[in-house]
Amino acid sequence: MSERPEVAVITMARDEGDLLPLWVSHYARHVGMDNLVVLDDNSVDGSTDDLGCTVHRVPPLKGGLDFEPVRMRLMNGLAGGLLAVYDYVVFVDVDEFLVTDPAVYPTLPDLLEDRGRPEALGAMGLNVVHVPSAEPEPLDLGRPLLEQRRFAKFTPLMCKPSVKRINAGWAVSSHGLKAPYTIDPELFMLHLKFADRDRLAEVARLRNEVSKTDGRAEEASWGKAADEVLAVFDEVVADVDAAAVPEFDPAAADLDQMVIFLNGRHRTPKQGQIAALRKQPLVRIPQRLVGTL
Repeated sequence: MSERPEVAVITMARDEGDLLPLWVSHYARHVGMDNLVVLDDNSVDGSTDDLGCTVHRVPPLKGGLDFEPVRMRLMNGLAGGLLAVYDYVVFVDVDEFLVTDPAVYPTLPDLLEDRGRPEALGAMGLNVVHVPSAEPEPLDLGRPLLEQRRFAKFTPLMCKPSVKRINAGWAVSSHGLKAPYTIDPELFMLHLKFADRDRLAEVARLRNEVSKTDGRAEEASWGKAADEVLAVFDEVVADVDAAAVPEFDPAAADLDQMVIFLNGRHRTPKQGQIAALRKQPLVRIPQRLVGTL
């Protein structure tokens, strides 16, 4: 039996005190604590202290229109170096959690080995959505998350190529890759942006402030006022009949349509987070994933 691939997981974070411990514990279970790297983007909340994994504090990145290209250069450079000694590098945000069906693949490296070590891989993107009428309690990050949140929206934008073993650059905020990739129907990306209404309000407010201050992601949801984001959220989760929501079926997704080729990049479709929140149907997170996060 061949050895499982060595996988490094990297992220970049600023003031993510509530989610970072969950991120570290989750990915440490998949790849080991020594294989995690957190780039600290000038946090002031102490969130990167005593995490147990490698933390590197970086100088302030350029703002305005230069910010995202600079961030991609940084993450691609780090990934290229890590690929000299690791089989794979995974790049995810702090609120993005890759999970596998534990009955089939206990960890991400198990899936990659079974798949024959593909060059690059995307996941089934699920935006976890808080439905307050069915889930009245605030999210407790100290408890298993999928015991508290049962609903999601399949979001093509989140089927991004987060996993790679080739030194091809990520682009368009890591939603694209300068090489072909496929989406694995048994690998899921659980994105927690909409997983709790109160947290969404606070995060939207903070990100909008950052966007106004240094120009980050002005054209994305970071550029939207918190009240605007919450108004869409409240509209979407109103009058949900929880018992009638079907379980998500990966086989129903047309994965060939989830990767497009545009401007020299293989990437996810351009429908944004807010548009997907409005237009995609609400689904129930597959029961077999409960316990993975």
